[in-house]
Amino acid sequence: MFRSINPATGDEIASYPELTEDEVEAKVARAAARFANWRFSPVAERTSLLERIAEEFDARIEPMARMASMEMGKTIISARAEVQKCASAFRYYAQNGQEFLTPQPIAGANGEVHFLPLGPILAVMPWNFPFWQVIRFVAPTILAGNVGLLKHASIVQGVAGMIEEAVIAAGAPDGLFQNLAIKSDKVSALISDDRIAAVTLTGSEGAGRSVAQAAGKALKKVVLELGGSDPFIVMPSADIDQAAKVAVTARIQNSGQSCICAKRMIVHAEVYDAFADKFVAGMLAAKAGDPMDAGSAMGPLSSFEQRQTVLSQLEEAEASGAKLVGGKALPGKGAYISGGVLTGVPADSALAHEEIFGPIAMLFKVANIEEAIAVANAIPFGLGSSVWTNDSTEEARFIAGIEAGMIAVNEMLASMSEAPFGGIKRSGHGRELGPWGLHEFMNIKTVLRAE
Repeated sequence: MFRSINPATGDEIASYPELTEDEVEAKVARAAARFANWRFSPVAERTSLLERIAEEFDARIEPMARMASMEMGKTIISARAEVQKCASAFRYYAQNGQEFLTPQPIAGANGEVHFLPLGPILAVMPWNFPFWQVIRFVAPTILAGNVGLLKHASIVQGVAGMIEEAVIAAGAPDGLFQNLAIKSDKVSALISDDRIAAVTLTGSEGAGRSVAQAAGKALKKVVLELGGSDPFIVMPSADIDQAAKVAVTARIQNSGQSCICAKRMIVHAEVYDAFADKFVAGMLAAKAGDPMDAGSAMGPLSSFEQRQTVLSQLEEAEASGAKLVGGKALPGKGAYISGGVLTGVPADSALAHEEIFGPIAMLFKVANIEEAIAVANAIPFGLGSSVWTNDSTEEARFIAGIEAGMIAVNEMLASMSEAPFGGIKRSGHGRELGPWGLHEFMNIKTVLRAE
């Protein structure tokens, strides 16, 4: 049984039964049967369905947003924006689908490359962006001619059901996309099932290792988007006021529970004090409150367990010699925590190499660009990054030198339908979104012809 708990109040919203083995088997069989037909469907049929799903999401913005707010604490404003972003992703793949799937000529050879579907794709998805994380899998899956099976996070089963309902309401054929209400201990067996063609996971490093191990044993394609401790680097040539303002937003978005939140502020010594004063003040002023209140900059963390994880990390940081301002559990029934900033985090401490999934930033002072890049790279993760400079030479050095899958220049990093999303090192491998994410789970087939 899954229990959905409102982290703002601690109250139970609903409970959902876990699927039995027979029910899971029936859904997998249905997916395999659907793929046998859907793989040959015209691209125009797929894009038309994507357009209709977008319309369903547009029509359900308010109930979907409220469900996300209630199940994991997302502010209602950001939840509405997330649902709207999902609708735009369906339209992006609908509008570009024919181009993305058109065979491409091979330079210097008589032939072309075709893009063909693989089969049922299993997605293991997290709670932090409960709609967006799923849709950036669902939309390209449908366009590719694949079919999808979703194992969503246990605390957002209401969201999972709403996604399935919207796809069905849009007229999707039976078995094209199905929600699997199962727990994590059932995933490995599913991956080993011969009817499952590939698997994608967004989640923790530990979950990624487990899924990658199962996929490797079964010799199946896997895409992993794991954690990150993204650097936010500020150089003297930057607009310091703007950098400090954006840095606060980049850290507290989704209550700090985003893989691409800016987590480590790495600031040149010449502008460190000016930046730190503004940034710390902004972090301490960020209001954590009722996610249904438009005046709340942050909601609660997703659960009381998640809040305790963050508080334990802060205790360890202070024990190692770091200094903390803010970052306190707030009184009341909800899983709230105030924004905070850590300084003096020892380079050899555990926290310096971990991800804090909450509204707590680490602040570092560096002497030059080489030290900034060294500090940015001195972690096992390599997901995203943000650099603030108006020096073109510095910009080029950052782009070449920072070990990450993504970099934003003079803005905060964000995902978008058009651009590849993913990381390197322990942040995973493979890409989502854009044509790159579409082709990850396709048979890129070479066709050669006699001259």
